[in-house]
Amino acid sequence: MAIDLTYDPVVREWIERTRTFTREHVLPIEDKFLGDVTAAGGDDLRRELQAAAKDAAVFAPHAPREYGGGGLSMSDRAPVFEEAGYSLFGPIATNIGAPDEGNVHLLAHVASPAQKEQFLAPLARGDVRSAFAMTEPAPGAGSDPSALTTTATRTDGGWRIDGHKWFITGADGAGFFIVMARTSGTPGDRGGATMFLVPADTAGITVGRHISTLDRAMIGGHCEVTFDRVVVPEDNVLGAVDEGFTYAQVRLGPARMTHVMRWLGAARRGHDVAVAHVAHREGFGSRLGDLGMVQKMIADNEIDIAATRALLVTACHALDRGDPASNETSIAKTFAAEAIFRIVDRGVQMCGGLGVSDDLPLARLSREVRPFRVYDGPSEVHRWAIAKRAVGAARRAAAKEQP
Repeated sequence: MAIDLTYDPVVREWIERTRTFTREHVLPIEDKFLGDVTAAGGDDLRRELQAAAKDAAVFAPHAPREYGGGGLSMSDRAPVFEEAGYSLFGPIATNIGAPDEGNVHLLAHVASPAQKEQFLAPLARGDVRSAFAMTEPAPGAGSDPSALTTTATRTDGGWRIDGHKWFITGADGAGFFIVMARTSGTPGDRGGATMFLVPADTAGITVGRHISTLDRAMIGGHCEVTFDRVVVPEDNVLGAVDEGFTYAQVRLGPARMTHVMRWLGAARRGHDVAVAHVAHREGFGSRLGDLGMVQKMIADNEIDIAATRALLVTACHALDRGDPASNETSIAKTFAAEAIFRIVDRGVQMCGGLGVSDDLPLARLSREVRPFRVYDGPSEVHRWAIAKRAVGAARRAAAKEQP
């Protein structure tokens, strides 16, 4: 079987344009504000950067072509998103940041034509931001989504949503929410969830405090959000009633991979900065880059970058074939989240005091990539799922061999 890992000319052009735009236009702004998107201007910065990205023809490479995007497949997105992720502000500029990128993907696959015009079209254009409201305070939905406690109850012509969400990325300033609510069953049941499209100005929505976290580059914060007797019409059900957990998989697998793409770009920048430093910094009678211990860190970084890309390519290929790719995405996400942190952490170590200072970007990169081992499923949960599938496959194989 022939395996072609080259990209066609259209994708190569996307890669080159995105690399140039990110490094020449976006990186100086990130460096000026030390990666803090709020200090850099928040939504005003987003609008400014996205206008520049449109002029540079690097805007929304993932969005459907009929909504002004590039229509790139998962496999073709990988190198483009990696180049945008070379700057922490790159995903904001090119409209591929979380949660909007994942919501574009979900809406493109599940929304009705009318819903696409109302919600997907302005999101793909960058006219609005969005948020995906699933996570709840304990004992509600978190790593175990079946613990969902937010409820949606039928009313005349629609639904009433009640619940408390938190760690909702991008909630402050979002134009609409995709809300996961329980429409049947009780917390702990594997089914019974429904997704709702809820405009942010709907009565009963309160965006509360910003939960302070390590990262500073995700626009709109990670917020608490309360839904108190929020009423939406029947037309705002996304997909079918009680099928929310099924649709969540449409979003979550690809979204995990696009996180890998973006943060691999950030890790690459950290590695590049560290290698440039040790290539010239002298100590102990030679340049640091000529010392064995430093060379081991450089080599281990190169290995982690290459291995992350290989697992990413495998998972994206499976997704492009239409497979659920649950195992492939879990493996890629778990390895990448840990490898990306290792890459940046080694860079910090190679640069010594400068590595933990604001004189280089490594300290802020370390701050940004560490949460990836928690976001989109902690590594421990993914390992549990991977092992569970392996044991299940072994038991099924043994059962087939029995007479």
